[in-house]
Amino acid sequence: MTGHRPTAGIDTSKPHPARMYDWYLGGKDNYPVDEAMGRQMLTLDPRVPVMARVNRAFMHRATRWLAAHGTRQFLDVGTGIPTEPNLHRVAQETAPDARVVYCDNDPIVLAHAAALLRGTPEGKTEYLQADVRDPDAVLEGAGKVLDFDRPIALSLVALLHFVSDEEGAHDLVRRLLDALPSGSHLVMTHATADFTPEQSRAATEKLRAAGVTLALRSREEFTRFFTGLDLVEPGVEVPHRWHPELGDPVAGQEDGVIPGYGAVARKP
Repeated sequence: MTGHRPTAGIDTSKPHPARMYDWYLGGKDNYPVDEAMGRQMLTLDPRVPVMARVNRAFMHRATRWLAAHGTRQFLDVGTGIPTEPNLHRVAQETAPDARVVYCDNDPIVLAHAAALLRGTPEGKTEYLQADVRDPDAVLEGAGKVLDFDRPIALSLVALLHFVSDEEGAHDLVRRLLDALPSGSHLVMTHATADFTPEQSRAATEKLRAAGVTLALRSREEFTRFFTGLDLVEPGVEVPHRWHPELGDPVAGQEDGVIPGYGAVARKP
């Protein structure tokens, strides 16, 4: 890992999505195994770093939209390695009193948690080490900071395509949503094979061989996550086309279709 000593508890024998994401974004908190797999992904589609930046930009715009429309509590699951601006920075620019709980299962994110906790004096930011596959642990930890009687924005950005149907991806999201009150929102992006089936199939096989699940879902399968919710306009969209007026464009995002979907929806 460039510029860092190994941290106890981090498995460096196989790539991890959070560290690969960090490598795509030009970060230094990744290991040779993550870079090696990242380079294999680039041979299949050189736009993968653009996809990573597009997902980050979507999160920024969605957070701005939510804060502008009154949301003051955010639960960000699958936080990833900190990259400025983080979600709480964006939320607290609009709403200094916003409360944010970050959650991730990679110990390397815990090692950088201090960077996630520098918020406004009026607000609150906390970090929780837990896995989306254990929603009870996520909710228990978040409940120590967030008021579950008031609306919460649940952010699952670039996360669920690493959770298979066999692991109950849709049920896990439903379990989290069921705990949130009316007026809460679900924020999601998700990779898909709809636009690049051959490259996507090859990427899935390479990652599976390295011990990483990649569950690319169709537009219909992605939309199922929002069953019973009210989609915010423009509904399910390619991520960089969701309210582009709320942020700056990502270089390269118009170079073909970015193979993914994004949406925000409100719980009635």
